[in-house]
Parts: sequence; C-alpha cells; structure tokens
Amino acid sequence: MNISLHGKSAIVSGSTAGIGFAVAFGLAEAGANVVINGRDEGRVKRAIKKITDKLPGARVSGVVADLGTVEGVKKLIAKEPEADILVNNLGIFEPKGFFEISDEDWQHFFEVNVMSAVRLSRHYAQGMKVRNWGRVLFMSSESALQIPTEMIHYGTTKTALLAVSRGLAETLAGTGVTVNAVLPGPTRSEGVGGYFEKMADEAGKPVEELEASFIAEHRSSSIIKRLATVEEVASLVVYLASRQASATTGAAMRVDGGVVRSIA
Repeated sequence: MNISLHGKSAIVSGSTAGIGFAVAFGLAEAGANVVINGRDEGRVKRAIKKITDKLPGARVSGVVADLGTVEGVKKLIAKEPEADILVNNLGIFEPKGFFEISDEDWQHFFEVNVMSAVRLSRHYAQGMKVRNWGRVLFMSSESALQIPTEMIHYGTTKTALLAVSRGLAETLAGTGVTVNAVLPGPTRSEGVGGYFEKMADEAGKPVEELEASFIAEHRSSSIIKRLATVEEVASLVVYLASRQASATTGAAMRVDGGVVRSIA
C-alpha cells in the first residue's frame, strides 16, 4: 500500500515530541503539509528542524500556542484557518489518587485533553464538510476503556474523547469526512519515558526493569509484553488519515498491544 498525502494539509496538536511528533513526521513523510504545534517556540523550531533534516523538501511549519486555552486555539485558527487533516493529540497525564484530585485538576485535564479537541474539531471539521473531504482523529487511550485507578481523571477524559469522536462522525454522516479515535496502550513517549527514568533513578534500577515491572503489574493483559513505540502508534494514525481509509469512520481503533481484553 502506497499512502500519499500530497496536496493535503495537516495540523497535529501537541506535536513537538512523543506520539504527536511521530505522527507529524509520518504525515510529512507521506507528503502532507504539516503544522507542528507546541507551547515553547524553541521546541517547535527543533521539531521542525528534526523533520526537515531527515526529510529534505518536507513542507513543515509551526504555530506556538497553548491549545489548552481558548486564546491558544484562536491563535492557531488565525494562523492556519483550514486543514484537511486534524490530529487531536494534545494531552496530559499525571498519576494521582482519586481523593487527591482537586476540582482544579479535573477542570485542567478537561480543558487540555477534551476541550482543546472539541474547539479545534468544531472549527476545522466545518471546512472539511464544505470541501467534502477530511480526516479528524482523536488520540484517546486504552485507559478510556480500562480506567486506571492511579489516574481516574486522565482515563475519564479519554473516555470523553470516544464520545465526542463517535458523535462527530455521525454528525458528518454522508460526507467525505471521516472521524475516528485511536487508542494507544502503554507507549514509550517522551512523557512516559521521563516518568520511568525518574522512577528508575529513585529506585536505583535500570529503566528497562521498571518498564517490564509496570507491564507485569499494571498492564498484565498486554500481549506484546512491552511498551509500544511512538512510531507504531503513528503508523495507524497515518493510515487513518489516508485516502485508503475512506470507509473507516466512527471507530475506536486500538493500537494497545492487546491490553484491552476484548475481541470487538
């Protein structure tokens, strides 16, 4: 299968590192004009350079904006009013016990993880509908289906994204716009990697040992018995953004290493 996104424009929120960066790289590699997003100008510039160094001729630009705020979304839309592909990747996580999660924590997680995607999708999907072609993708998580007790607020926001994704897909029924959610499992992203590195330093153990222990204790249903790579997750996203995926919409697509014990 030859996936070509030449002539298509893509926006990936929260894409200076981790899964978001891998998705941006994959879309650029397929020929799309890609907009990188992050809150820090230096990180945005480094991400663009990293892609263009490896993909000479790639069309990549950046917008520095905090999309977890209304103002940040408005800034992005003002600079990039249209897109053919929107990947709602921006998200935060934090292990914290339920009784320690404050109202402010809940509100912050919803603003960043859910409302950023709602606001961006509300704007860009309308243009896609007019042009009768588009792809809207929500980065959810296996935690949407199996709520982790160590971060219930995170899991709840990822479940909310499944509802938004399905509802928007049905709203756009009969158009050339598809809407899907992607559910990664434990993935060696920058944030997760940093979390394990900190734990390894504190415990005086190798990172690999901590990762294996986490899978065994907290995600024992994993079939691959390891963390996924960001590239493995990005490959599914790039396919769903392609012309070849035109009959896939309203779906929750898992790339979770088999963590979710379900055949559907």
